Amino acid sequence: MCASVLPRGPGATAWSPETVTADPYNAQTPSAALAAPVTPAGALFVRDHFAVPRTPPGAWRLRVEGAVRTPYTLDHARLAALPHRELDVVLECAGNGRSRMSPQPRGLPWEQRAVGCVRFAGVPFRLLAERAGVAPGAVEWVFTGADSGTVRGRRTAFERSLPLAVALHPDTLLATRLDGAPLTPEHGAPVRLVVPGRFAVADVKWLTGVRAVTEPFAGPFQTEEYVYVDADGTAGGPVAGLRVKSLITSPEQDDDLRRGRETVLRGHAWTGDGEAVRRVEVRTVHEDEPDAEADPWRDAVLAEPSGPYAWTDWSAAWTPRAPGRYRILARATDARGEVQPPRAPWNAGGYGCNPVAAVEVVVV
Repeated sequence: MCASVLPRGPGATAWSPETVTADPYNAQTPSAALAAPVTPAGALFVRDHFAVPRTPPGAWRLRVEGAVRTPYTLDHARLAALPHRELDVVLECAGNGRSRMSPQPRGLPWEQRAVGCVRFAGVPFRLLAERAGVAPGAVEWVFTGADSGTVRGRRTAFERSLPLAVALHPDTLLATRLDGAPLTPEHGAPVRLVVPGRFAVADVKWLTGVRAVTEPFAGPFQTEEYVYVDADGTAGGPVAGLRVKSLITSPEQDDDLRRGRETVLRGHAWTGDGEAVRRVEVRTVHEDEPDAEADPWRDAVLAEPSGPYAWTDWSAAWTPRAPGRYRILARATDARGEVQPPRAPWNAGGYGCNPVAAVEVVVV
């Protein structure tokens, strides 16, 4: 556990998020909760940049404007009356795993637990856009949250944009429910954006405004923060789709296992933009034989995911034959042929960290 993680507060349990910073509040999903196929909402990681706004549903309004034919304002009751969709979605912070990069980039020192797979219910944004009518020349939709603060000396609201095709996809939702219950303030109540297949920075919380624009949006969270910048300073554009990744949920780091007793290795794998995980391979490496041919990569068994944006559960049986310390590795491959790299390519923000998953155990 990274040194900056604070103790849980009074009344917290093993299923409560583990606080990383208190102001603003940021917390990561506990290991026990990550073992579940669907992450309990009360255990899900939280990423906030500013103070949490608290707006009762009855007071919520959304303004749809900009390069549209018919601007209008929508209240919560009218939103709730529109057709809803329910989707299982991997929600992952763009900085998840940043602490594994070397040298460690700036930003919150997330381990591999700023992630979860949760069930969102909401209204497809395209229904609201169709009512407004996108004007000729519009290229993006900009989504504005109720939270605001100072970024690089300037006061700003949290805003992110999406290309028209992504914003108008039928699975891009204005979500009002999480795991079957109304959203909580920490997760964007009363309404948040959900963009399946993209890093969670796209999922603007506490949504209050949407506008179509005719020029690419250049707000600070689009062009200054959450942007890939290489070691030489070369900018590679804003973070977008999730990268192929796997997670080992069992055994956990430093678990004791028994020699000659079968252990089932388990975990999840996911990727972005609605693609599918096609393969997960595992490898068990003894500390005394790190390059031994006796420890080749072998395929794990994949379960059927609960939807196109959910993670894929995987498992593989392993019977350790010798005592000592082992390193268990897992790597995923998606339908595009993208494979987790041995090391994550370094970037200044520590975004998109997706190296081969690893835990170390002791066999006795």
